Amino acid sequence: MSFPTTVRIFEMSPRDGLQNEPGELIPTTVKVELINRLSQCGLTHIEAASFVSPKWVPQMGDASDVMAGISRQPGVIYAALTPNMKGLEAAIEAKADEVAVFSAASEAFTRKNINCSIAESLERFAPVMETARHAGIRVRGYVSTVMGCPYQGEVDPQQVARVAKAMLEMGCYEISLGDTIGVGTPLKAKRMLEAVSKEVPIDRLAAHFHDTYGQAIANLYAVLEEGIAVVDASVAGLGGCPYAKGASGNVATEDVLYLLQGLGIETGTDLQQLINTGHWISRTLSRHNGSKVALARGDCHE
Repeated sequence: MSFPTTVRIFEMSPRDGLQNEPGELIPTTVKVELINRLSQCGLTHIEAASFVSPKWVPQMGDASDVMAGISRQPGVIYAALTPNMKGLEAAIEAKADEVAVFSAASEAFTRKNINCSIAESLERFAPVMETARHAGIRVRGYVSTVMGCPYQGEVDPQQVARVAKAMLEMGCYEISLGDTIGVGTPLKAKRMLEAVSKEVPIDRLAAHFHDTYGQAIANLYAVLEEGIAVVDASVAGLGGCPYAKGASGNVATEDVLYLLQGLGIETGTDLQQLINTGHWISRTLSRHNGSKVALARGDCHE
């Protein structure tokens, strides 16, 4: 057992948390305030926007306005998801500190979503990587469906390793391993990580586990034991799972932080401020707060 002494939390709520939010478009002012509140919690990495077609992801259609409206704090990285060159160019213009590209470990998932093979999806990122490099912007890579796919079911850990290695070789500084539909269990998480870590150093990997089946915290504990020191999470558990109707999505940042504090792992993040922020955004969106820790601690109105 070898827990890291410090863990970096990568806050996903402004992007992965809000992109699937149903109903009316969330006002830009709400997104900006969410990011500003998060940046006061001690978080150092916040995925603030996604530069994708508003036709496909309407909630992210105001990405440039969001990036222009935030109050940037020293030491905080404001990242953006950029699926193609058009997205990258918009992110650079909006002064994103770093960007992210994404693929999947499942051929069925990739074909269903972007109508091409995994290899073709990676090839499409070559000009994005090159342009980002020339612009001096770091690129993070996401690998989806690392422990299961809504279309093909089981996913071979060796396939996850191959995709992660390809992203590393393309120039991604870090690879985030995503249990997109939250079907993983601790043993499956360990076996997946064992395969990937043979191809990608553990200090270049992050865990992005969804909580659809209530296993995210257990799965995170399992990979923390193996040395994972970067965790993606979303305040108040913001974000749904579009492949499992009625299911929750992202693991709540508050719950992750409570786990890490219990293990004596430093994060530099203020739990009470996170709880307050989670309650605020839950009230603002008139949605249930998905954090068990926040619900146990109660609502602290500012």
